[in-house]
Amino acid sequence: MPALQAEPAPVTCTIMPDGESASVMLTNPLGFTASCQVNCKFSTAVYDDNPQIICAKPVPAGKEVEMCILRAAGNKLLKLVEATADCRKP
Repeated sequence: MPALQAEPAPVTCTIMPDGESASVMLTNPLGFTASCQVNCKFSTAVYDDNPQIICAKPVPAGKEVEMCILRAAGNKLLKLVEATADCRKP
């Protein structure tokens, strides 16, 4: 039985203007409701402080949804360092 392949998915990790939180949006590229996971990593003004958020949930076919929100834990979020996402058959 072949392993289920994960398809890369478009993801947008947006830091809010106040730097206190970030919104994570994902679009399911598949033609069916899929289990999608996203990982966004951010930098702050503090050396080696890179908050990261990983979240997963079912996303309807072809829809863009807000996956989760990361709240800054003290240090303001400055920029996006890395963003990856994928969707697979549940």
